[in-house]
Amino acid sequence: MSEKSLNIIPGKFEINRPAREKLNGHRAAVLWFTGLSGSGKSTVANLVEQDLHQRGLKTYLLDGDNVRSGLNSDLDFSESGRKENIRRIAEVAKLFADSGTIALVSFISPFKKDREQAKLIIGGDTFSEIFVDASLACCEERDVKGLYKKARSGIIPNFTGIDSPYEAPEHPDIRLDAEGRTAAECAAEVVEFTLSKVRITQ
Repeated sequence: MSEKSLNIIPGKFEINRPAREKLNGHRAAVLWFTGLSGSGKSTVANLVEQDLHQRGLKTYLLDGDNVRSGLNSDLDFSESGRKENIRRIAEVAKLFADSGTIALVSFISPFKKDREQAKLIIGGDTFSEIFVDASLACCEERDVKGLYKKARSGIIPNFTGIDSPYEAPEHPDIRLDAEGRTAAECAAEVVEFTLSKVRITQ
């Protein structure tokens, strides 16, 4: 343990997560969307947040590209950079959960060990892994952002699915068939799951 960490003493405050959840009228949750680039993670997460927001639930969507543009702009796409990227966002999602918020996290998060670490940081009762399942062939055909074309031509190194692996979840809380179903259908399943998870029973 470093000298710096020995001198850090976390504060204890009167208003806690249960108090915030009671005020919000629902429990907190972290919905962790994982899948290949182009699988539809952000599209589905956006639809889920819209639905939950319209129902009066407190939400916040954390998207990989947006976070990479700010908080994690100093990180590269090496394995160590990706690992730290996920660690940081897990800590941020944990803070959102502590605020009583439903955090929707849309990150490729390709490595199983990093998603497991995120679950440990956030807490298993709060964390739900949602696998937006679309094949590499499907995602590459869509190539919404033109990233696969750049990766194939060598412009983007360490691109997930091309020259960096994606380790698909073996036992996700929800597996969404992003090829056989529409984004709206996938979102509806996640909303139903979330409502049952965050409902406060008297």
